[in-house]
Amino acid sequence: MNLIDEYFETAMEAWSMMQKTSGDDGAEWAERFERYFYEFIDELKKWWTTLDPKPANLEEAEELPEIKKWMKQIPDPVQLNFLTELEDILDGIDTERFD
Repeated sequence: MNLIDEYFETAMEAWSMMQKTSGDDGAEWAERFERYFYEFIDELKKWWTTLDPKPANLEEAEELPEIKKWMKQIPDPVQLNFLTELEDILDGIDTERFD
């Protein structure tokens, strides 16, 4: 769980800095946020495989203490992305990203 939380914290720090900067600096923080957000999602997928039993739907998933903890901290503009990724995990969809 430590690695997943580290990626999450790093992504949230980058989000915060991204909101305070613009231009090239803002773009660098945006790239850093995206990279660590998806590292967090990749670790979330690994963690998900260890759950037994697994939540049957999104509502059950949102009730997990860990998910609640992250949801409280995720900025509103990113909530939809997180929920979409969580739904994909629930549905067994492995999203491929191209950098």
